[in-house]
Amino acid sequence: MDRLLQLLSENSSLTTAELSMILGEPEDYISAQIREYEKSGIIRGYRAVVNWDAVPESGVVALIELKVAPQLQKGFDEFAESLLGYEQVESVYLMAGAYDLLLTVKGRTIQDVSAFVAKQLAAMNGILSTATHFMLKRYKENGVSLVDVDKKDRREMVL
Repeated sequence: MDRLLQLLSENSSLTTAELSMILGEPEDYISAQIREYEKSGIIRGYRAVVNWDAVPESGVVALIELKVAPQLQKGFDEFAESLLGYEQVESVYLMAGAYDLLLTVKGRTIQDVSAFVAKQLAAMNGILSTATHFMLKRYKENGVSLVDVDKKDRREMVL
């Protein structure tokens, strides 16, 4: 795997000067490489990993499994692409196993997500079944721990 891409995926706030020092490459080479990755579509954007559990009224997230009837000569791609336009849908993945597509859906409340699934998603032609799993707590996301291990009370009860 490309070490520059690995470093950027772990911490996109690293400057080109810092990346240059870490990788032992000239800064102008690093800048040119990043521009090339952006231009070619390898790098699609930059994001912060946010601990949404710590943000008041941040909404709810659900993972939704979909079983879909694939379309002749189109497979799952066209159906998956039709889901990209919904503002509630944050991620769409083609899966191997018990279901075909996995969606990450966000809403203000559980009822908002439930209404989206019942009224919009399940009503689409080609959906065979759905299974919705509401996310209760995040412990780690995108390789970043969201738990402050240092702040945990590690005292043991002595009888």
